[in-house]
Amino acid sequence: MKKYKAGIIGCGNIFPMHAASIQLSDIAEVEAVCDVKEDRAKNSAAKYNCHYYTDYEEMLEKADIDVVHICTPHYNHADIAIAAANKGKHVLTEKPMSISIEQAKEMVEACERNGVTLGVIFQNRYNPGSQLIKNAIQDGSLGQILGAKCSVTWKRTDDYYKKSDWKGTWSKEGGGVLIDQAIHTMDLMRWFVGEDIEYVDAQIANRAHEKIEVEDSAEGVIKFTNGVFAGFFAINYYSYDAPVEIEIHGVKGIAKMVADRATITYNDGTEITRDKNPNEVIDYGEGVKIYWGVSHSKQIRDYYYSLQAGKAPYIDGREAMKTQELIAAVYQSGKENKRVYLNSPEDKKAEK
Repeated sequence: MKKYKAGIIGCGNIFPMHAASIQLSDIAEVEAVCDVKEDRAKNSAAKYNCHYYTDYEEMLEKADIDVVHICTPHYNHADIAIAAANKGKHVLTEKPMSISIEQAKEMVEACERNGVTLGVIFQNRYNPGSQLIKNAIQDGSLGQILGAKCSVTWKRTDDYYKKSDWKGTWSKEGGGVLIDQAIHTMDLMRWFVGEDIEYVDAQIANRAHEKIEVEDSAEGVIKFTNGVFAGFFAINYYSYDAPVEIEIHGVKGIAKMVADRATITYNDGTEITRDKNPNEVIDYGEGVKIYWGVSHSKQIRDYYYSLQAGKAPYIDGREAMKTQELIAAVYQSGKENKRVYLNSPEDKKAEK
């Protein structure tokens, strides 16, 4: 079996999730790492016994790698992905895939043009609870979806933003609570409903922070082309990181997710629950948040298996772009104070 050689760009907080997952797989190994901070790159290389670089373009030119993992600040995801694709490297990037829908499209086009595979990390889709709800929707046991809602109420103080030279800015982070903290939950809700979006009508604001230019609150409605309305509410000025919540109302029951725990309560009283497997534990190393769990590892392994099989990964660039389009529409709606249309039911009928 071929072992793919991976290069990881960005050796910050999310780096261990990728590096450990690659090393734990039976199909890939860390060949090179890169970070603009040399001490961080050097220490990471020493841990994984690989080469290190401080310039990603040099790494793309010199390192013997098949796949590039992008674990950098949001604003350079697109530049790195396109550069890697042009060098014939497969790409797996952290969320968000970019800070604009235009950049997302350029990433997808560059990878398709160069015949390489683009994957985007939305690891929560691999959680057992997420799979339970998605399967219940797909097999029809939950019945037709009637409505959906989600909420994210977390805490990110001004001190949190002061520690970063890119967070809290439109040009580098691409937004605030929505694109950073709430994007996973928005992705899950959109994926659960599984339909094209007709329009988004939203409001965004900075209500509690003094040191940022982006939003710390976002709320609104998503109307899907099948007529389903989904509400969302996200803030990052709460007193603590409360468990995220998603609810899907179906004709035959209600599916609820609180944090990682999913419960489906059917109209006949039957209840099914699924949570993280306590026996599935990965030691990613010091400083890694325990609630990140093992799903990063599951998605990364799955991505490499898709490369080996010559097929698109579970979450490829075009799939991830649907969530990027949703986030972009919320921002446009909030900034311009108007409803933003993405599709219409007539468009969907015409496709058929």
